Amino acid sequence: MFKKQLGLLAGVFTILIIALGSCKSKYEKLRTGNDNAKKYSEAIKLYNKKEYSKALGLFDPLVTRYRGQEQAEDLYYYYAYTNYKLKDYTSARYHFKTFADTYPSSPRAEECRFMSAYCYYLDSPIFSLDQDNTNKAIESLQYFINLYPKSDRVPEASKLIQNLRDKLEQKSYANSKLYLTIGDWQAAVIAFGNTLRDYPDTKYAEELDFLTIRAQYQYADHSREDHQVDRFNQDIAYAQQFIEKYPNSKYLKEAKDYLKESTLAIEKTKRVLAEAAFNPRLANKIATKDTVKSQPPSEKNNGDQKIP
Repeated sequence: MFKKQLGLLAGVFTILIIALGSCKSKYEKLRTGNDNAKKYSEAIKLYNKKEYSKALGLFDPLVTRYRGQEQAEDLYYYYAYTNYKLKDYTSARYHFKTFADTYPSSPRAEECRFMSAYCYYLDSPIFSLDQDNTNKAIESLQYFINLYPKSDRVPEASKLIQNLRDKLEQKSYANSKLYLTIGDWQAAVIAFGNTLRDYPDTKYAEELDFLTIRAQYQYADHSREDHQVDRFNQDIAYAQQFIEKYPNSKYLKEAKDYLKESTLAIEKTKRVLAEAAFNPRLANKIATKDTVKSQPPSEKNNGDQKIP
């Protein structure tokens, strides 16, 4: 009895395998065959059933075969969206753009132009990675707005552009802070200034203005004595501007501390330079200090290390 049941199950599995094999071979036969009309209609059916991989397998050979024919416009529209549905945004944006360029008078041209830009948006990586696609997405979306200023999609395109700019702002903010972390204080001061210049309305403005004070102080403090007065004076200017601009800042006390420390440091430096004017050995020591940093110094462990 048990053997009969096993035999029955084996028979059922065999029938299922044959049936599945027949289905597959039927699709493959259609895909590799020459019945383009049937291939087209079946591809549309598969697309509507959300079987995008199979639909793409049928659309691929049809794109070139229907070129210049009446059905080509509809076919290429479906072809672009099939790539999009499969999340192949690189291919999709190319095909959406090609559609818009090839059929500029089509009622779908505006949609495809937007979708091409949107695919760039979807391919924009996290802020810590290379932002080439982010910049291209902004350019494409702005081009869409310029081309279709009255489009209902303009508000969405504008919102996407703002999202992308926020990402670039975050990258600039993170990169500028990195210079401070590794101890490249002069580069940090420059980077903070660049971020504030490029993103004047940034939400990080207060923090970056304060970090500029911190970075400038460290830059001055680790400089050779004959450069310190000018650099500490610059730090004083940064601190005074900050105190006036942000009277209620959570960084206010620290900003005032840096203002005080820079003022004291200038007095100390002036005394050293005055002594050096009458002490050739000290003057020579200052002039011959190593001005090359092979590695950023630790603020805790190498506080006496100087740069020019």
